[in-house]
Amino acid sequence: MRIWGWSGSGGEMLGGSRWVGFLLAWEVFTCLILPHPRGAEGKPKERRRELHLGGIFPINGTGGWQGGQACQPAAKMALDDVNNNKDLLPNYKLTLHWNDSECEPGLGAAVMYDLLYNDPIKLMLLAGCSTVCTTVAEAAKKWNLVVLCYGASSPALSDRNRFKTLFRTHPSATVHNPTRIKLMKKFGWSRVAILQQAEEVFISTVEDLEERCKQEKIEIVTRQSFLTDPTEAVRNLKRQDARIVVGLFYVVAARRVLCEIYKQRLFGKSYVWFFIGWYEDNWYENGLEAEGINCTKEEMRMAAEGHLTTEAVMWYQDTKRTTSGMTTDDFRNRLHAELKKKGFDIDNGRYPEGYQEAPLAYDAVWAVALAFNRTITQLAKKGKRLEDFTYTNREIAEEIYNAMDETAFLGVSGRTAFSEQGDRIALTQVEQMIDGKYNLQGYYDIENFNLTWYGKEQWVAGKVPQDRTIEKTVLRTVSLSLYISMSTVAGVGIVWGLVLILFTYTYRDRKIIELSHPVTNTLMLVGHILCFLTVFLVGLDGQFVSERLFGVMCSIRKWILSIGFTLGYGAMFSKVWRVHRLTTKNKSATKHKIQPWKLYLLVASLVAVEVIYLSIWTLVDPLRRVEELFPPEVPIDTDEDVRIRPILEHCESHYNNIWLGITYSFKGLLLVLGLFLSYETRSLKVRHINDSRLVAMSIYNVAVLCLITTPVTMIISSQQDASFAFVALAIIFSSLITMGLVFVPKVIAVWQEGAERSDRSSAPEGGTTKEDEERYGKLLGENETLQQILGQKEERLKLLRNKLEEKNVARRRVEVVSEGERPPPVTVPPTTTPRNNNLEQIEVSS
Repeated sequence: MRIWGWSGSGGEMLGGSRWVGFLLAWEVFTCLILPHPRGAEGKPKERRRELHLGGIFPINGTGGWQGGQACQPAAKMALDDVNNNKDLLPNYKLTLHWNDSECEPGLGAAVMYDLLYNDPIKLMLLAGCSTVCTTVAEAAKKWNLVVLCYGASSPALSDRNRFKTLFRTHPSATVHNPTRIKLMKKFGWSRVAILQQAEEVFISTVEDLEERCKQEKIEIVTRQSFLTDPTEAVRNLKRQDARIVVGLFYVVAARRVLCEIYKQRLFGKSYVWFFIGWYEDNWYENGLEAEGINCTKEEMRMAAEGHLTTEAVMWYQDTKRTTSGMTTDDFRNRLHAELKKKGFDIDNGRYPEGYQEAPLAYDAVWAVALAFNRTITQLAKKGKRLEDFTYTNREIAEEIYNAMDETAFLGVSGRTAFSEQGDRIALTQVEQMIDGKYNLQGYYDIENFNLTWYGKEQWVAGKVPQDRTIEKTVLRTVSLSLYISMSTVAGVGIVWGLVLILFTYTYRDRKIIELSHPVTNTLMLVGHILCFLTVFLVGLDGQFVSERLFGVMCSIRKWILSIGFTLGYGAMFSKVWRVHRLTTKNKSATKHKIQPWKLYLLVASLVAVEVIYLSIWTLVDPLRRVEELFPPEVPIDTDEDVRIRPILEHCESHYNNIWLGITYSFKGLLLVLGLFLSYETRSLKVRHINDSRLVAMSIYNVAVLCLITTPVTMIISSQQDASFAFVALAIIFSSLITMGLVFVPKVIAVWQEGAERSDRSSAPEGGTTKEDEERYGKLLGENETLQQILGQKEERLKLLRNKLEEKNVARRRVEVVSEGERPPPVTVPPTTTPRNNNLEQIEVSS
């Protein structure tokens, strides 16, 4: 006898205690007054006893999974088919009493209590929606009731200690995770993100996914969750540069997520989304206005293009007839007819929610019927009946449980059987949305770890999206053209230095070379050549030198530049130092010839200090290759999803600042002292160091360039071309200018002297050249002029002496008159003026 039934198209339920009396009275009336139906032989036909089930379907809610819209009609179809099957539950009839839970656990509990506290006794409960199933299954064991869930995927429901009497035809959500992991490995994705709705079913699924990712060494870059509004969570995915995202949420939330995906532009060739596969095919277009989603259907379609779905196989893929006698196509046609009766526009693709799970609800009723059939047989052996079940009868409850546990059949959803945890054992299928339609891509058998892949996937850019923005490391190197140009100039400087060394050695006996100390000049040239060599080494970077040898090259560069600078600058410094020392001594000391070994000793001392310092630096804290990282750059000449991470090589040690501080302090002190000495001796000309003024000018040049170059190169060290060019030009200019100032006058003088000797050697033997005659005439003229000047000076001196004598005589006369004596006669002696007395001796040299 059916107590609950449909009333109108809205599916409202009739029930309550006020109907029980009426129905009982009607039963008595039919038994006593109405004639009993008779069989073909005229015997009374035995009445079919009813087995009552409780059903909880989520239909009219606003959130969560409202899959009862399609699952309830499917369950009704199954109920009719079971009751019309003569070989199944003979003399019994299944009756389903149901109500709407709206996928709300509180309302679901209220529906369950209403079913249990109102007659008749229910032998089993059917439920859908994970949150409702969790509440119902946890409470039903108190009534010794088995619960069969047709639409609950929460992994938490697999806990047998917590849900002792639960079975489900819907596979656990964790069945998707092995498939997702398999796809990630197939496409080479090792960095994923997770976006979940804050529901228990998804929380437990994510925990299982995280554990599996950890085992497979797949990085979960971020895990974002939301309750109702996914806006901020999706934005965080963008901030984390998430490219492969697993989304776990109900379909209503999925529409909000998809709209936000469009707004944040997290779709296209660079992104892959995993969605749950049990949404209806056109889920992203339904209910946009009703749910207040401010994205158009076209925008939603664009954002949904290319996403992947994983779902348990819920529709039998073969054409064979199932246990119900129908094929999958037969079931689909009947289901469409039922849904059309309820107002769904199936012909235009308007499927209700839960359409994909409808076969699970259909097979759930068949599983109940088969389990009851087995239970009736087992109880008959014990002389008991299934209809004698009460909520306190543990024995019959255990028989129902055992029968359900052993149930296995071929349903319209495929092979239906239950694991030890009561979970459905099923294949997983993978689909991809291509051009607005879901296309089957393959299956994954989690029991045999076998992936069947059809290779029909399509990607926006024609290639598999990357799991991250590929960051290519690009070494910033010195421009090859710049390096070649600077190296060429440095090479010319080296050749020029070698020529000057040869020149100095060849003409070392010439007076102009000899008086400039050729050995010191040679040391200066060697230092400049070493500095020119440094230009080649400064430009050597990763394009020429491997990482392994880069540290060695750094040390060689440091040694050559330091020794070269000390030799070049030290030789000049020794000259101005000696000139300054000579000006501070007495005149007798300056008449002695300068000892060259004192110049050499000063240069050697500076080089020795430099060698000791460099040795300590190299042994204690050697230079090594250090990379400077720059912010990523997006290339403009490629469509690839890449970013360029520039790096620049530097030569540094662990305590680099300390060593550089010591170096700059020592050399800076030398530069400042050299500037001071050059300034002090700027107007002096020493015969024994005939190029002291030119050396002082060279020190000005070197000091100024070094004092400018050092801080500038520290500032622009991150700009490889500018830094190299600045250092190279400073070395080249300082060296070339110094070599030009010091040696070009010598070269000119030697050349001119060589021309004079050539003219002299070409004159007749014993004769004079025209030049000699001109010089001789010039000297004679100068001599005559000097003699005239000397005569004039002598006449002037004679006149002054006469006046002095006259004044002396007059003074004596005055003294005599004052004393009364007659002055003696005055006798003026003849004046004799010694030549060259108290006059400077003038030398005329030729």
